[in-house]
Amino acid sequence: MTPPPGAEDAHTQPLLPAQGPVELLFLLFHGDGAHAGQMDGLAQALRAQYPQAAVVALNAPQRLPSAAVEGHRWFDADGTDPAAALAIALPGFIATVRAWAQRYDLSWERVALAGYSQGGQMALEAVLTEPALAGRVLSFGAAPLGRPVSAPEGCTLHLLHGKQDDVVPYAHVVDAAQAWLALGADITADVLPHVGHALAPALVERALQQLRTFIPARLWREAVMTAAEMDQADARALQPERPPGPVH
Repeated sequence: MTPPPGAEDAHTQPLLPAQGPVELLFLLFHGDGAHAGQMDGLAQALRAQYPQAAVVALNAPQRLPSAAVEGHRWFDADGTDPAAALAIALPGFIATVRAWAQRYDLSWERVALAGYSQGGQMALEAVLTEPALAGRVLSFGAAPLGRPVSAPEGCTLHLLHGKQDDVVPYAHVVDAAQAWLALGADITADVLPHVGHALAPALVERALQQLRTFIPARLWREAVMTAAEMDQADARALQPERPPGPVH
């Protein structure tokens, strides 16, 4: 699953800055039974908004054995134990994220994971399992395996969903978002009407808007603490110096 240098196929060829260094990394993960080309619209939108980013759409490692067209999956969701299958797939998924970040010498805060359907579920479960893996997750048409009992530290979650999704009902996403909020996560959740189970342009545009405008709560806290420390320093500087006491 981790491509060695020069071994990428047509879908894992990264979109790179026209000039200058790579400052951000977006890794894109398609849905069950599809391939990396499913993420082309999102890839182009991210490239337009973040010209200094590397954008890479990846094929899942498991190829569907009898598909008439190219199809891949991250894990077998139709087996007797999908949760176990996902858990088996996670270490390879996490290793791939680490390898691509290392390729561009980027810290985890500069890595974002964007997944649709099964790819989104993999991204969500990965940041819950592995600390300091990515700074942001864009999850389209996906929900975690169960109601969250922990929040990924330092990672902002953006959940994008269609209200008419009949594959992953939006109620699961709303419930997960409420649980994450109660756990103190940095999270946004957008459920758009008239959108089904699809990587719809309206969801992509909403995701880009959240990336542009949402400031994680941890950054607000850091800014408030810095401002308070500066105020205290200014107050100390304004205090008159005390005259020396009498010499005995």
